[in-house]
Amino acid sequence: MKTITITAKIKLYPTSVQMVILNKTLSVIRDVLNFVSAFVFGQEGIRYLELDHALYYPVRQQFGLRSQMTQSAFRTVLAKYQSMKSNGHPFSKVSFRNFEYDLVWNRDYSISCQSVSLNTLSGRLHIPFELKGMEHWFCAGGRFGTAKLIRKNRKYYLHIPVTLEVENRNILNHIVGIDLGVNHLAVSFDDEGNTRFFSGRAVKEKRAKTLALRKRLQTCGTKSAKRKLKKLREKETRYVTAVNHAVTKALISQYGAGTLFIIEDLTGIRTITEHVRLKSRYTMVSWAFYQFREMLEYKAALSQSEVLAVDPKYTSQSCPVCGNTTRANRNRKKHEFCCTVCGYRSNDDRTGAINIYHKGCNTLFAEACQA
Repeated sequence: MKTITITAKIKLYPTSVQMVILNKTLSVIRDVLNFVSAFVFGQEGIRYLELDHALYYPVRQQFGLRSQMTQSAFRTVLAKYQSMKSNGHPFSKVSFRNFEYDLVWNRDYSISCQSVSLNTLSGRLHIPFELKGMEHWFCAGGRFGTAKLIRKNRKYYLHIPVTLEVENRNILNHIVGIDLGVNHLAVSFDDEGNTRFFSGRAVKEKRAKTLALRKRLQTCGTKSAKRKLKKLREKETRYVTAVNHAVTKALISQYGAGTLFIIEDLTGIRTITEHVRLKSRYTMVSWAFYQFREMLEYKAALSQSEVLAVDPKYTSQSCPVCGNTTRANRNRKKHEFCCTVCGYRSNDDRTGAINIYHKGCNTLFAEACQA
C-alpha cells in the first residue's frame, strides 16, 4: 500500500451574519500572523516552545484569540519561515496579506453531511457547503488534515488535504514515455510504438496575448491597471491548472491501470533561464511542469499505475536508433530531429519521448538486476 495526499477544495455558503463573523475572524488572524512574524523575524531560529512561552498570553490578551487558534497561528508562521529556508531563500520578514486561517481537523473544524463546523472568534459556525466534483475524496475513507479557510473575491473556500491509501502496482500492462514541452504540452510514446501528441499551439497563443496585455498594464501603472493585473494573473493560473488536469486525465484514461508513466525530472528547470533568449524565457520555463507531474502522480496512483522520473539530459539530442548525441541532430525551428550519423528522422518531441521511454526501461532493467 502507498499513501497519496490531494487537496479537496469545497465552497462555503455562509449567511450574511456568518459572513460578518468570518470576516472579523480572518482579519484578526491576519493581524496576529503579521504580529508573530515580526517577532520571529527578530528572533531568527526560534523554536515553537520558545515562541509559545514568549507570545501565548500577549497574543490572547491583545487579540482575543482562543487557545487553539493562537497555537495554530504560531505553527503557521513557523511553517512559512521553515519553507523559506528549505527553498534556499535568504532569511527575510514574511508578510501575510491574504485572508486565510488554518484549522485543525476535529478541533477547529469538522464535517457533517450538510454543513461544515468552523471555530471562530464568536464560537462555532455551521455553514452549508458544496463539494462539486470532490465527492469521491469524502467517500473514499481518507484522513483529513489541517485545512485552510480562504476568502477570495468575497467568496469562501475550505481547502482540505485528504490522505488516501492505494494499492501498489502488481501487473505492468504498459510502459509510456512522456516528453513535456511548449509546442506540444506532452508527447507520449508507448511500448506498442504508438505516439500521441497534445498540441500546445492554442495555449502558446493564448499566453502570448496575456503576456502582451500584462506588459501594457504594467506600463500604465494605475490602480485600476494593478487590479486588472491581479485578476489576469489569477485567470491564467486557473487556465494552466485546467489544461494540466485535462492532459493528465487523458493520459490516465487512455492507458488505464497497470501503466508505468516515465517523465523527465525537471527539478531546477528555472535555473536554465540564462541559456534561453530573454524574449523566450516566459514561454520556455514558466509552464507549470511540476504541477503536471503532481497531477499525473496522484491520478496514476488512484488507477493503480505509477510514475517514474528520469534524468532529462540529452533526451532531445540523442538518436534512439544509433545513440549518436549532438546538438546538430535537432532543428528547433522546424521541430525536426535528423541524426547526423544514421539519418534517422522524426519529430523532435516524439524523439524525446522515445528516449525517455528507453531511459525508463533501462532503469527498470537495472533495478531488476540489483534485486
